Amino acid sequence: MNFKLPEELIFIKNSKAVQKRSNESMKNKLCVISGATSGVGYNAAKELASGGANIVMVVRNLSKAKAVKEEIEKDYSVFVDYFIADFSDLDQVKNAAMKILEKYSRIDVLINSAGIHSTKRILNKNGFEMVFCVNHLATFLFTNILLNRMIESAPSRIIQVNSEGHRFNGLNINDLDWKKRIYTGLKSYGASKTAQLLSVFQFDENLKGTGVTINAMHPGAVRTNIGSNNGRLYRWFLHNVTWHFLKDAKISGEAIYYLASSKELNEVSGKFFNLTIEEKPAKHCFDINKQKKIWDLSMKMTGFVKKDVLTNEI
Repeated sequence: MNFKLPEELIFIKNSKAVQKRSNESMKNKLCVISGATSGVGYNAAKELASGGANIVMVVRNLSKAKAVKEEIEKDYSVFVDYFIADFSDLDQVKNAAMKILEKYSRIDVLINSAGIHSTKRILNKNGFEMVFCVNHLATFLFTNILLNRMIESAPSRIIQVNSEGHRFNGLNINDLDWKKRIYTGLKSYGASKTAQLLSVFQFDENLKGTGVTINAMHPGAVRTNIGSNNGRLYRWFLHNVTWHFLKDAKISGEAIYYLASSKELNEVSGKFFNLTIEEKPAKHCFDINKQKKIWDLSMKMTGFVKKDVLTNEI
């Protein structure tokens, strides 16, 4: 008798499955990657560079950016550039995106990998809850600003590094900044990833017929520095206990290479992948009413004048 996992738990099976690989060349492709100096983004940058892609990193730390640039250019003989932006500051995100547009006439792949997890409720300078800002609003803004360039460069691909953490939900349209509820790290993280997934589905609708695809992916249970902004006890537990149960983030880079390059995905858009395996997200991510509301709120919170994604007026 075969035991069948409930739909809500199928991600457990998928995480242990044999993953797909791509050997397609990325030679001379331009890949823009946020959060590229560590963890998932760093491994994605190395994998894509190994396939011949040129890399544009958007990162917080200048010294780390210089070190990664030197390493990748030496190891793979590709071109690496970087722009500095803290994704908790939307002004810096906008500035970096505009500089990329000024410098580069095409973008083949955009990978939004920057992210945080916080055990405490922190507000940024605009009064936005920090996790929601970094994980959702900043990537939403960054993607929107670069979108027309990607349409001009089509066929092109957008990959949002999401998480199975979206299953924690926590998204309350009327309390995005957790002023009315008790804040928890898991719920706030789940809220940010739910909002990002809802927006992926709306981006997909807006991009139909443009030659640009957008998909979300869970990067696997891997060792990264996410959460290192938290207290000493959290960091100790992360590095001395949790890390022993996690895999090398190289598997995330390999999965992103597949999602960025495989011909199998030429026409695939608006999907969620557990690494390289297509998976059905949690039910709350299919709420059309909430999808439209979070889109409109995100447009307002990130400073877009018009609610037509293809105008990119900010």
